[in-house]
Amino acid sequence: MSDEQLVQIALDCGATKAVVIGQESIVLSAQFRAMCEANSCGEYGRCYTCPPDVGPVDELMARIRSYSRGLLYQLISPLEDSFDIEGMAAAKKDFVRVGQRLIDALGPVLGGDAWHLSAGGCGLCETCGKITNEPCRHPDRALASLEGCGMDVYNTSRKTPLKYINGANTVTYFGMVLFREADNG
Repeated sequence: MSDEQLVQIALDCGATKAVVIGQESIVLSAQFRAMCEANSCGEYGRCYTCPPDVGPVDELMARIRSYSRGLLYQLISPLEDSFDIEGMAAAKKDFVRVGQRLIDALGPVLGGDAWHLSAGGCGLCETCGKITNEPCRHPDRALASLEGCGMDVYNTSRKTPLKYINGANTVTYFGMVLFREADNG
């Protein structure tokens, strides 16, 4: 399958923009775990797909490095203003739906070895099983955090057509599906 076909699948699943990048374009830094540990987003220790439960950052970055390519995608959503918390939450739910559609669409194409990462906490369940002391309800569909795995999304996106900031009164969420070149035969 061509890069253009993968991008079209992402767009068909609801992404605003998407691009396929090589491993050399993926920027990693363990410093992003420090932001998680500072609980910048409020999900630290509250979600199985976020730190510390997602695993040691060095192992996660090594796993990312084991993939040769990535489908980087984004959802850009309008907001009423920069304080539109409800709009941001609704956009995150829309982004989670895009990610779930991509799981279904790309699974048969890329196979079970592809690794799908998302923005912040998984967001699939209203309340993560971590909070209620239950196992993950959807381990086959839950998506780990890009940042929690050590990815520098800003610098990864800088050399692509995808902008990290898309203007006033917007919110942008990123995800990436990592795959090996042989998977995309």
